[in-house]
Amino acid sequence: MIADSLRSWLDYLKQSDRVATVERTVSPKFELAAVAKHLDGKKAVTFKRVEGYDMPVVVGIVANRKWIAEACQTDEYELIHKFTNAAANPLPCRHVEGHEAPVKEHVITQSIDLLKALPIPVHHEHDSGSYITAGLLIVRDPKTRKQNVAIHRLQVSGPDKLGVLLLPRHTNHLFKQAEAQGEALECAIVIGADPITMLTSQASTPFGVDELEISSALRGSPLPLVRCETVDVDVPANAEIVIEGRILPNVRAPEGPFGEFPKYYGPQSDKEVIQVSAITHRNEAMFHTIIPAGYEHLWLGGIPREASLYETIRQTVPTVKGVHMTPGGTCRYHAVVSIRKTQDGQGKNVVFAAFANSFDIKHVVVVDEDVDIFNPEEVEWAIATRFQAEGDLVLVHGTQGSKLDPSTHDGVGSKMGLDCTVPLDSEGFRYKRIRIPGYEDVSLEDYGL
Repeated sequence: MIADSLRSWLDYLKQSDRVATVERTVSPKFELAAVAKHLDGKKAVTFKRVEGYDMPVVVGIVANRKWIAEACQTDEYELIHKFTNAAANPLPCRHVEGHEAPVKEHVITQSIDLLKALPIPVHHEHDSGSYITAGLLIVRDPKTRKQNVAIHRLQVSGPDKLGVLLLPRHTNHLFKQAEAQGEALECAIVIGADPITMLTSQASTPFGVDELEISSALRGSPLPLVRCETVDVDVPANAEIVIEGRILPNVRAPEGPFGEFPKYYGPQSDKEVIQVSAITHRNEAMFHTIIPAGYEHLWLGGIPREASLYETIRQTVPTVKGVHMTPGGTCRYHAVVSIRKTQDGQGKNVVFAAFANSFDIKHVVVVDEDVDIFNPEEVEWAIATRFQAEGDLVLVHGTQGSKLDPSTHDGVGSKMGLDCTVPLDSEGFRYKRIRIPGYEDVSLEDYGL
């Protein structure tokens, strides 16, 4: 399998010249992020020498939508269907003993100092410090024994402490339950996971579904897991690094500001704190960081959102053909949806279904199935030639949106939908797309070009 670990995936990318290797020494403060940003979406980057560390840093391993499809052994059109099927049919993982797990090759439980042990970068100008941005935070429900996996921003706030932003979702729910009993919530932070597990960590699932089991299903074989050293949490055995710890009850500390996905800063506020109890890692471990608001950040969050949005719309308009959360809309705020229109009014129904799916979604464009939703020029052409604001515009005011959108009033704002589908009663030739017969069969090499 080409993506059963970070290492195998990097080897695969190298075969097609999609990994850049930086041999010169770089600073983990700004310089590393600046160099990686120049190659964002074009090549992954391995930094061999990071100032003050022996451990290399990798960036951008899934910074392209097509790469993620390759990792899942499909194409970008079928990706969300394969993801949705895996999410609906989780496959149990496989447990291995510690001596079988590469991530246990080194175990540190004494004198823990995160910034001495790991090359954790500072990414943006006004970030409050070093942040772990590609860490999978895993916690266990003590009642069901099911685990939950998510990516949370993690600020190094002390030698063995991390500030964590817990949004009001599953991890936060489990922590609040523990905190109400005056107890800490055990956790593990996985750094350097395989790209499929990175992707499934972002799945929008009902509470109680283990994202690691979705990874098993998407891989087509059970994901090997190993029990942590100091906490009751299972982690991918082939990961590069694991940080073990506990989210402390009734403890808050300043966290932020931090450059977030909308390309603005999330403000500082008091957040939960993780007390670190152990670090384990592979021989010659690599540290994976995600450049916030870069393509890797956007696509990892966007593709699972596409799968969730597709399923929601399909309940209202079964003839939906495709969904795309666009990178220009930060893979959160803008959705383009294609449908095979069978009844008038379906375009507007799609708009409202999209708004109901996620409060983040702000603008929706609905097009016919002949429009390539992954081609921004095609989408703009549909807006230009199939949309009239007088009858095709949907506006809703005073709605909940993203608090990270600075144009809202503390998260409250307006939403807009554009129905760019062709009227069913239109005269056939009116919307007939031009084409040149034989265009698809032309090979420019045959003409010396």
